Amino acid sequence: MKKVKVGGLTFGCGKIYVQSMLNVPADDIENSVKQAIELEKAGCEIIRAAVPKMENARLISALKKSVDVPIVADIHFDYKIALECIEAGVDKIRINPGNIGGDDRVKAVADACRAKHIPIRIGVNSGSLEKDLLEKYGSPTAEALAESALNHVKLLNKFDFDDIVISLKSSNVKLMINAYRLLAEQTDYPLHLGVTEAGTERMGLIKSAVGIGSLLCDGIGATIRVSLTADPIQEVYAGKDILKACGLGGGAEIVSCPTCGRTQIDLITLANRVEEMIKTVDKPIKVAVMGCAVNGPGEAREADIGIAGGIGEGLIFRKGQIVRKVPEDRLLEELKKEIEKL
Repeated sequence: MKKVKVGGLTFGCGKIYVQSMLNVPADDIENSVKQAIELEKAGCEIIRAAVPKMENARLISALKKSVDVPIVADIHFDYKIALECIEAGVDKIRINPGNIGGDDRVKAVADACRAKHIPIRIGVNSGSLEKDLLEKYGSPTAEALAESALNHVKLLNKFDFDDIVISLKSSNVKLMINAYRLLAEQTDYPLHLGVTEAGTERMGLIKSAVGIGSLLCDGIGATIRVSLTADPIQEVYAGKDILKACGLGGGAEIVSCPTCGRTQIDLITLANRVEEMIKTVDKPIKVAVMGCAVNGPGEAREADIGIAGGIGEGLIFRKGQIVRKVPEDRLLEELKKEIEKL
């Protein structure tokens, strides 16, 4: 994969970066900055901001002063806004080269980005595909999306610009997966993965996990965004969890049994409390929460640390080996102590 620098990050180095997007109106700089700070604290590694008007470019400099993560300006139609954001110190520009005007305007953006070593993300969306490609393929097919992206790459290459990241967005999960797989066979530019307009926090997470997760397991992708109709903070947590599920993310991971008739502890509440507790644990560990003291340690022997419930008490175990027995009301506290030792 071609390496592309975005601020202090390097796409194509093997690490997958989680990003999100501000949903505060761009005119509201104070609250946009506040949200960006919250996103950074939650572990967001790249923040994108819509810049719909020329005066909104002021937001870019305000964000750059307030957070340390790279800032991406999302630009549509007006190439002059892109130029203004470049001057404001943005780390990446997201455009669709086909909707900002003629070749002279694309060249102006490419020249300005090249001069300041700012990459461009080509954003292709199934809902805004070019008319000629819709006529050629009959609908927004995977082939149409990939061809659109490659046409935009050729346009930027024409002006001697090659620091490119590509995204192919669709709300149709199968279409999104097939389009990225097809594109990955034809180019080595870093790919930004996402299911656009995925939906609410519940269904959007499921669609994103299927789409993004499938591609990550194929070895495709350099950066991801889980698009949810929800607080952007939840996008960050969801993205990190998808990476963990694919064996690509750092931090602690929880495994817990689905409960059955042998469960004699409030496992659902306990598992949720453990999940919340380890959310900020920056250790690559697996934490098990099991409902049965008989089978728990054995079934979760691959976990680094775990607890198994019983009647009024539970077990602390490590790698399947029982460490000690503790009262039920101290299970969470004792588990936390063991995690801190790791």
